[in-house]
Amino acid sequence: MRSIKIALIAALALALALVVMVALYIAVRGKDLIRVATGSISHSLCAAAFISGLDPDHVYAEEQRPEGGMWLVAWAVRYQVDRALREVRTTVAGAFAARAVYREGMGCMLVHGDEAVAPSFALRATEGKPGLADVSAAGRPSFAEASETGSPSVAPQRGAEAGLRRALDLAFSEPDPAHPRRTKAIVVLHEGKLVAERYASGYGPDTPIWGHSLSKSVTNALIGVLVRKGVLRTDQPAPVPSWQTAGDGRRAITIDQLLRMTSGLPFDETGGPVNPMTRMLFLERDMAAYAERVPLASTPGLRWGYSNLSYLVLSHLVRDAAGGGAAAERFVRRELFEPLHMRSALIECDAIGTPIGSGSVFASARDWARFGQLYLDDGIVDGQRILPEGWVRYSASQTLDTGYGAGFWTNLVNEGAVPNWDAPWGMPQVPKDMFYARGYLGQFIVIVPSERLVVVRLGLTHNAPTGVGSAVADIIAALHGK
Repeated sequence: MRSIKIALIAALALALALVVMVALYIAVRGKDLIRVATGSISHSLCAAAFISGLDPDHVYAEEQRPEGGMWLVAWAVRYQVDRALREVRTTVAGAFAARAVYREGMGCMLVHGDEAVAPSFALRATEGKPGLADVSAAGRPSFAEASETGSPSVAPQRGAEAGLRRALDLAFSEPDPAHPRRTKAIVVLHEGKLVAERYASGYGPDTPIWGHSLSKSVTNALIGVLVRKGVLRTDQPAPVPSWQTAGDGRRAITIDQLLRMTSGLPFDETGGPVNPMTRMLFLERDMAAYAERVPLASTPGLRWGYSNLSYLVLSHLVRDAAGGGAAAERFVRRELFEPLHMRSALIECDAIGTPIGSGSVFASARDWARFGQLYLDDGIVDGQRILPEGWVRYSASQTLDTGYGAGFWTNLVNEGAVPNWDAPWGMPQVPKDMFYARGYLGQFIVIVPSERLVVVRLGLTHNAPTGVGSAVADIIAALHGK
């Protein structure tokens, strides 16, 4: 009996110590950290359930597993997926509640407090749109045959089929089980034709997958459309009303500097889980207004710094040019998604209707490939010019001495790493003319003009090499019969 009492006392002491540790943690790190966590979980699982059609529990385990300091309160995280109301609620220890609500046409929106949710203002692109068909401006092929889940689909091409299968085998392999790649989809277009694809269990050709910062390249395209229409110029100061006060250094920021991330706004993915990027996405109702309040960290044009803030400002410009609110979403669909036949694509909007162009576009792997093909074809699809002449060259041109372009990454720098990130600038295994879109957790659209090649790789890769550079090199070798 005495040993049982001692064990109970020890257990109670441990529980009390844990409660004290959690209380101190919250007091020291602040409530915002927990609010960011619950907001992130609610949004992610709402998107998984109601946009992508994935198992929320599986996505929580793979994508939202607590990292960093959140391990201390992981035991207290609770989430509830309400399929009738199409919403997800998350709490920590019964508090810090966050609710994400799915709205047709607008994706999942975090609801702050008791805020009412506006009705949906758009229909998904699947209604009244053409069937899955064409990719390239020249000789547009059909995507009629879908691959079986977990196995590749490879178009017959003499000397290449076995090599492509092996390349996909390697891309989906797990060389280090302790740090899994979790590749979910790969699509390969060569000369505008679908030559290979593969999907992980639960994913398929029609699954809309969160592109994260692939969305910035979509914002590049939307700005390109406005430049083609004569609404904007890249060399003009950004028409942001709150920046026009005399003496405000942000008044000089150009659209080019926003696209190139040389705006002088801070590198916003540093400083732990609560930083300008996470605060904007999970704590702010009007994301662009927050981005436009952030002070300069350096003189515009002199330094490069990864900037989600800049792309929310650009998104605001798109919203204003389109007429605001529902018109912004319709503009995105009419001017970009529909001409490219991106039937699955959806861009989320914040509470006031601004498209979240820094990281909230969802599309199937095939539709992401269609987007990449637009840039391989110099901004033309079906004989229609979507992007201005020279826009692709501009987007892939080097910014300062970095490996970044304007909304895309380049392969012009193969030494060193992106500041504040342990990540290389480019992919030395592939041709120098390659440029690419890149997103969190290993999302890639790789465009290789010299090979007439587009490779899309999507996954849920935490703290591990994705192997995408080697995969693209293997695909190129296979296409050359090597």
